[in-house]
Amino acid sequence: MQLPHQAERGHVPPPLPSRPTGLRRLTPAMLPTARLADGFAGGDITPGQALAAFKAAAPFLGIGPRVAQAIDWLFRFTQPQDWQPGARPIVWPSAAMMAAELGITETQTKRLNRHLAELRLIVMRDSPNGKRYGHRDRSGRIIEAYGFDLSPIAQRIEEFRALAEAGREERAVVAKLRRRASIARASLRQTWETFREQEIDLPAPLRTAAQAASRGLKALDSSQRLKPAVEALEAIAVDARRALETALAGASLEQTSISESVEMCPKGHADVPHITTTNQRLNPNKDTVIALKECSRGDLPGRTAQTKPPARPERQDRGTSLKLTPDELVRLAPRLVPYLRQPSPSWPEIVDAADWLRHDLGVSKPLWGEACLAMGREQAAIALALVSAKPEGYFRSSPGGYFHGMVERARDGGLHLDRTIWGLRGASAHKN
Repeated sequence: MQLPHQAERGHVPPPLPSRPTGLRRLTPAMLPTARLADGFAGGDITPGQALAAFKAAAPFLGIGPRVAQAIDWLFRFTQPQDWQPGARPIVWPSAAMMAAELGITETQTKRLNRHLAELRLIVMRDSPNGKRYGHRDRSGRIIEAYGFDLSPIAQRIEEFRALAEAGREERAVVAKLRRRASIARASLRQTWETFREQEIDLPAPLRTAAQAASRGLKALDSSQRLKPAVEALEAIAVDARRALETALAGASLEQTSISESVEMCPKGHADVPHITTTNQRLNPNKDTVIALKECSRGDLPGRTAQTKPPARPERQDRGTSLKLTPDELVRLAPRLVPYLRQPSPSWPEIVDAADWLRHDLGVSKPLWGEACLAMGREQAAIALALVSAKPEGYFRSSPGGYFHGMVERARDGGLHLDRTIWGLRGASAHKN
C-alpha cells in the first residue's frame, strides 16, 4: 500500500519476499509464547516439578496424548542446572530422533513442534543456519544451544497447578452428581416395580419425563450442565414416589371399608382373617357377600336362629397350625427370634414377629396384607418364616419376589406349606 507522499514523489516500498528463505515460519499464535519465555529468569524450580505441573493440568487443558507424550520426551534432555538463575532450559534433539521415538514422520514432527509452540508450551530457538545443536561446559551448564526452549512451562507452573486443583474439584463434584443420579434411577426402578407388583397403572407422564431426564445425563461432562439435570431427575423420582403413596393410600382406604363390612358378624368367623390392608384387586361386593354367607343367620343382629351349626372347638393360642407349634416354627426359622417378646411365643406373637420380619425380606405391607387374606394370618406368618429359613442364593430374584409367588399359588390353591415344613424338618434333623 503506497502512502500519499510516496506516491506523489514516485517512491514505491520494496515488495515482501515471495520465495522461501529457509527460516521457520512464524504464526500469530507463536508470538505471545516468545514474550512469555523472555520473562524467564530461573529460580527455585526443578524440571520434575515443571513436568509434573504440566501433566496434572494436561487433561483439563484439552491437550491430547500425543502432545503430552512429546513434552514428556523433550524433558528427558534437560538437567536441573538448566532451570537455575542465569540459565535457560533448552534441548536440541534432532527431528529424525524425535520422529523415531514418537513413531511419526519428520513432516508430522514439524507440525507437532509448531503446535507445541502455538499451545504456549515451547519456543523455537533457531541457529543462524536453522540447525539444532548445543554445548555444555565441564560442569554441565549450557554455554550455547539452539532448539526447543522449555521455559514457558516454568512460567506457567502456577497456572497449571491451579488448573489441576480446579479440575480435581470439578471431577469430584461431577462424580457426586452421577452418584445422585444413580440413586434417583434406582428409586424410580423401585417405584415402577411396586406399581407393577400392586397392579396399579403406571403414571405415563411421569414415566416419560423420567426417561427423558435420564437419557442425556451420560453426555453431560460439566457440573454446571449436570447439576440441573440431576435435580430434575430427583424431583421426578420424588413425584413418582408420592404418586405411589397416593395410590396405595387409596387402595388401603378402600380395603378398610371392605373390612368394616366383613366384620358385620359379631361373633366372628375362624376363617375370616382380621386385617385392614390389601390392594385394589378385591371386589367389595363379592367379598362382603361371601363373608356374610359364612355367618349363620342366627348370628345376625335382630334375627332369631332357627338352625345353628355345631360350634367348632376353638384352637388355643399355643395349639398347632398345619400340625406345627409356635415353638417348633421358631426352631425351624430362627430369624423370628429377635422380634419375639418371650422365648415361648403364642400364635398372635408369631404373627406380630412376622410382620416385623417382612421388612428384612423386602415384603411390602400391601403384599403382607394380601398374604393374610389369601392364607389366613397364621399361615401367612408360617409362609414368611419358611422363606426366612431358605439359604442365601436360593432365590432367583429376591425373598420378597419368592413370597409374592407363594401368595399367588395360595390364591390358586396350589400352595402346600405342609410339604415345605416336612422338608425343613428333615433338613434340620439331618444337621442334628
